Amino acid sequence: QVHLVESGGGLVQPGGSLRLACAASGFTSDYGAIGWFRQAPGKEREGVTCINSNDGSIYYPDSVKGRFTMSTDNAKNTVYLQMNNLKPEDTAVYYCATPCTVVADHYYGMNYWGSGTLVTVSS
Repeated sequence: QVHLVESGGGLVQPGGSLRLACAASGFTSDYGAIGWFRQAPGKEREGVTCINSNDGSIYYPDSVKGRFTMSTDNAKNTVYLQMNNLKPEDTAVYYCATPCTVVADHYYGMNYWGSGTLVTVSS
């Protein structure tokens, strides 16, 4: 049984940073990559990071490119999302999901989801 648990959310001022973590269990790295998504109040869920199926690189949409960075600690089965220069519009519940691939801004997979962690960017 695949199990994902997010942590690290909280309240941060605009321009600040947070690092989210997604602890994974119940599967091996062969299952697929972990991606990050977010859902702001009253808005649809959107992708934040995922693996580009064309070349295996990490994909970031324009809304977070240059500010967010995903990394992996295989020894801890944990994926991190470093978020810098946070903006009020980054306020959302952040979820990790697996597997995750993206083609032309369309996301595929995501059979398993964590319960989310809330990030609030406000002064």
